[in-house]
Amino acid sequence: MLMAHLVLKNLVEEYEALRVLHAETGSRATRERMEDVAYSLCASTGTRSVDAALAVARFRLRGVTTAEEKPVLAA
Repeated sequence: MLMAHLVLKNLVEEYEALRVLHAETGSRATRERMEDVAYSLCASTGTRSVDAALAVARFRLRGVTTAEEKPVLAA
């Protein structure tokens, strides 16, 4: 189960970084990667919108810890 949480955490972090990058550059490549990550987030969380996927992911990740990190808290 921890591996699934790690994948979900990485997807959330990547989407958030891409959102900032896209706001700064507006590049097509960034937008396309955002769409790919958004699709993966929706598929992983069983949702149909990226906003819902992010909310579900943050809820699932709240309080999850690994040996190397502190708890993942929702922003």
